[in-house]
Amino acid sequence: MARAATQVVLLFIVSRALGLAREMVVGAVFGTTAAYDAYLAAVRVPDILFTLIAGGALGSAFIPTFTGYFARNDPEGGWRLASAVVNLLLLVLTLAAGLTWLAAPLIVPTILAPGFTPDLQALTVSLMRTMLVAPILFGVSGVVMGVLNARQHFTLPALAPSFLNLSLIGAAWFLAPRLGVRALALGYVAGAALHLSIQIPGLFLVNARYIPSLYHPGVREVLWLMAPRVLGLAAVQVNFLVNTNIASRLGEGAVSALNYAWLLMLLPQGIFAQAVATAAFPTFADQAARGEWKGMRRTLVGTLRAILFVTLPAAVGLIFLRQPLVALLFERGAFQASSTQAVAWALAFYALGLVGHAAVEILARAFYALHDTWTPVWVGGLAMGLNVVLSLTLPGIFGRVGLPPHGGLALANSIATLLEGAGLARLLRPRLGGSAEWRLWGAALRIGAAAAVMGAALFAWQRLTAGYPTLLVGGGGVVIGAAIYLATALLLGADELRTVLRLLLRR
Repeated sequence: MARAATQVVLLFIVSRALGLAREMVVGAVFGTTAAYDAYLAAVRVPDILFTLIAGGALGSAFIPTFTGYFARNDPEGGWRLASAVVNLLLLVLTLAAGLTWLAAPLIVPTILAPGFTPDLQALTVSLMRTMLVAPILFGVSGVVMGVLNARQHFTLPALAPSFLNLSLIGAAWFLAPRLGVRALALGYVAGAALHLSIQIPGLFLVNARYIPSLYHPGVREVLWLMAPRVLGLAAVQVNFLVNTNIASRLGEGAVSALNYAWLLMLLPQGIFAQAVATAAFPTFADQAARGEWKGMRRTLVGTLRAILFVTLPAAVGLIFLRQPLVALLFERGAFQASSTQAVAWALAFYALGLVGHAAVEILARAFYALHDTWTPVWVGGLAMGLNVVLSLTLPGIFGRVGLPPHGGLALANSIATLLEGAGLARLLRPRLGGSAEWRLWGAALRIGAAAAVMGAALFAWQRLTAGYPTLLVGGGGVVIGAAIYLATALLLGADELRTVLRLLLRR
């Protein structure tokens, strides 16, 4: 798992670097304009279709079921299952996309973006209809990704998001001057096609077989495991819709500012937490299938300690360096100083929940490996219900005290996610048993102390370099903060640092 995680981390770094480059290019072209608000609102619906029908719910249910056939020495059954799932997805997603195309003029003004002007709503409808073919492509690609990950092949699935980013970069760079924001919609569709195409050669590497059938007994098990996860994801998507709906009423640029801040917050989470979770899930599933509870317990706790070691200082860095980092990365072209202020404000509150987002990635997969998809669903449903309530109340409170209201939406997400992670950890521990392996509090105290020292140093650095160029303040702050954090963690005897150093030196 460590070798797979190392490989996936490197490829995720490439993907996230390209994602950051994508946002830099898009930011320079569109900034936080109303047109970009329309694109972000429009892409929400295709994303929802893919996520609910063929996204994380399918992967979490498909991989354990598919792996089970190979564990029982029945590869023929596994390939029949994969083929049936792909065929059913094509039918369901095509039907859903067609119905959404017809309903788009009703969805946008009533549910998605009632705060937009009529012209902006019409643009949102047009962009949405253009992008509705993408969920079909992403759906098939998601099954292929699950197959390859289940067969311990991680390279091509980890590369796929990079091609989506490259497609959007090319669309913004070369097509936007002539087509405007419609170029992004075309780039999104082309990126979905590339996302699937790059993984096809991997099917030959794992000797995949395709059978033109819609029925397999394993499909029922996949659907049964999917059902609760779909409900959980539906709660998350309702929260996203509520956020977009509210942000559309907060003035031009609010939707865009939240999007830039959200993606910046997810940068460290995607580089490390998602990569490790992707590599760990098949290992969790295999250990659970064999009843190796002690091994699974150690794998899980070691993974949680590792992501805490990375994400906690990342959150502190994003909070203290938010202004110079946003300016350094985005402030050019159409992205003005006012955009920097708006994005930095949202980033400060999103970063508070970074550790929670990373922990949920790992803990939810541990439950899925145990074939328990209901617990993450009801915990996530409660958390997202709280998120919606806070999203409806915090922006108004922020506005009344003179703070930018969209920061309340970011804070609502962070509070709900931290509580979700804590709840999942509390419920999972009795399931796996053991006590000596659950040494999380000591690690959290050491890591927290090192992160606090780092935060104090960054505060002093910002005061010392006030008025200096952004590159010095932001870039120098990253280097100094990382150095102080690592040195403090080493002095405090953080085992996670020694583990990371040993792995790096060994490789």
